[in-house]
Amino acid sequence: MTSTYSGHDHGFTLRKSRNLLPWSIAAIATILAVVLGVLLGQQRTSPAVAAAEGTQTKFVVHFEPAMAGEEKILDYVAESIAPDYGVEIEKIGLQDPIQANQAVASGQFDATIFEHQWYMEQSAEAAGVELTPTVELYQWGFGMYSTRYDSVDALPKGATLLLPNDVANQGQALWLLQREGFLKLDPEIEPRTAKMSDVVENPRGFVLKEADLLAMPRMLDDVDVAIGYVSQFDAGKIGRDKGILFPEPPKTFASRLIMASEFAETADAKKLIEVFSDPRLQEYLETTEDPLVQGVLTKVSDS
Repeated sequence: MTSTYSGHDHGFTLRKSRNLLPWSIAAIATILAVVLGVLLGQQRTSPAVAAAEGTQTKFVVHFEPAMAGEEKILDYVAESIAPDYGVEIEKIGLQDPIQANQAVASGQFDATIFEHQWYMEQSAEAAGVELTPTVELYQWGFGMYSTRYDSVDALPKGATLLLPNDVANQGQALWLLQREGFLKLDPEIEPRTAKMSDVVENPRGFVLKEADLLAMPRMLDDVDVAIGYVSQFDAGKIGRDKGILFPEPPKTFASRLIMASEFAETADAKKLIEVFSDPRLQEYLETTEDPLVQGVLTKVSDS
């Protein structure tokens, strides 16, 4: 094939350009590869830029790997809901909550489902990141366990109650005790933020102690009652027959679909929120017989 091009506008002859052509293509390809790499990197580290036009079809969503029920929820959404919205859900487990929230904030993950709003605020502050809670997804079964007593009515005066030692979950435990009429909290504080020092009335003289949530199952025999999540007691091989009270938790403690604050304002984020807002998720939580979900993760309460 003979080129019709003639002339020397660029200071080289046609023959010389043939010798240089492969190197020119290689150089251009290298530059394009670098530019593409930068753009893809920006997509993952700056979700709002990548998703501004609502073109994302694959979302990476984090779950707590020790919580098998959370993975089951993502499996259900990925298989039964997401395809109807033309998107794909890729699940990813990461144990460390600080690292998980940092990964969400940086765009490495598009969202997480492992925490309620109040725990997120603590964790995000500790991680130094900005996150936004969106739609409520599910609630964790939360209640009172005892190996000594069969009911809350049987608890004696002065019984020892073990509560979570982190602020968000300790507030949930104290609020439970107030709703059941066992004690009263300072009316000047919001119940979900309560600490043991905020108890103003304790008519049955309960002794309140605190411990890490993960330690509660192995400490249960040393106290009269431990208050925490069904999932943790399940993991600690404590039978659910040792649960003496499982009240409906307030909606404010529901797990949320949590995103980077910048990403949460994009069209793609709204698409992901729509997927997880599909009513089939709540129906699944209410009707599933999967032992990893049933009674562990429940539908969102009405109030």
